[in-house]
Amino acid sequence: MNRRTTLLGALAVTLVAPIAASAAPVIQTGQTSAGTVLTDAHNMTLYVFDKDSAAVSNCNDGCAKKWPPLKASRSARPKDKFGVIIRADGSRQWAYKGQPLYTWFKDQAAGDTTGDGVKGVWHLARP
Repeated sequence: MNRRTTLLGALAVTLVAPIAASAAPVIQTGQTSAGTVLTDAHNMTLYVFDKDSAAVSNCNDGCAKKWPPLKASRSARPKDKFGVIIRADGSRQWAYKGQPLYTWFKDQAAGDTTGDGVKGVWHLARP
């Protein structure tokens, strides 16, 4: 996995990138009205789920339809605070500090944070 560094204002940000150097970073940071958050390659906000345990996703089936897991390719490898977990269905998902990462189906544009606080168990993934 390649590691890239970029500047967002005066803030240095480390990006996790896929194996292919020309591909967009899988996980990056972005600015929202709620501050700096982790985002996917399309700048969509990422979330963590309080009901997950270390390196285990407890969001499956209907939950995963509303909270799509941030999929990791077969070639994805852990790097620094970013890891890859194996979900109950055998698919691979990115995690940050052991917490599986998700998007939210109601977020429509980069910078949306409508999933923050849903049912008191969903929160913004912060660097």
